[in-house]
Amino acid sequence: MRLRGRKGIREDIERQKELVVLNAKDYKGKWSELFGNNNPIHAELGMGKGRFISEMSKKYPNINFIGVDMYDELIRKASEKAKVAHEITVENEEDAVLSISNLRLMLFNIEHIEEAFAEGELERVYLNFSDPWPKKKHARRRLTHPGFVAKYQQILNAKGEIHLKTDSQSLFEFSLNSFADMGLRMRNISLNLHVDGIHPDHVMTEYETKFAGQGMNIHRLEVVIGQEALSTHQEQLKQAAATALAAESKESAE
Repeated sequence: MRLRGRKGIREDIERQKELVVLNAKDYKGKWSELFGNNNPIHAELGMGKGRFISEMSKKYPNINFIGVDMYDELIRKASEKAKVAHEITVENEEDAVLSISNLRLMLFNIEHIEEAFAEGELERVYLNFSDPWPKKKHARRRLTHPGFVAKYQQILNAKGEIHLKTDSQSLFEFSLNSFADMGLRMRNISLNLHVDGIHPDHVMTEYETKFAGQGMNIHRLEVVIGQEALSTHQEQLKQAAATALAAESKESAE
């Protein structure tokens, strides 16, 4: 895919040094230093126009967010979305853009994502409406192909998770098989995320808003990667099972 943007786009994003990162490899292992804190870091790989990552950074100020895409034009569009989400206007832009302290937009090719993040540097990876690459010969380009997932495992920490949303049934089925083949634990699997309506706290992407409005099913799942995250998940399952057993026993006694 090639995008045509207006003239001067590279100069535009180069001026936004507080928000846009053009030399991602220089920050490998140093992202916490860039953000100036040790808060968890979540990255959206293939952020598109940036609505999701911008809204998330506004909603969760104690988490650092990085939106990643390889196209200058999408970085520019995402920077505009970020300013809208954080209520920055032309009049206050010069000073106010510094207030987006927990968001960075990274111009980078996801194929080499392990070159931008050190081992265990991220806590969560979002894959929202990634290109499904429907042709079988292009399977390796899918962001849930084992080749990519192995890289996510490398850069995610002990609490690491992958959150996936897509409108593509074929990509979702491929992803389920990919994660299962790698022996990864999946949870909160949904074949129609918004069947009961859109939850008011749910942050939508541009595509999600469009597709949900057309009545299309949104598929979603979470993959538990880190050992600490897996232990927490298993404990939650045990507690849920114990609660269900207690309720069943009480019902039988009555």
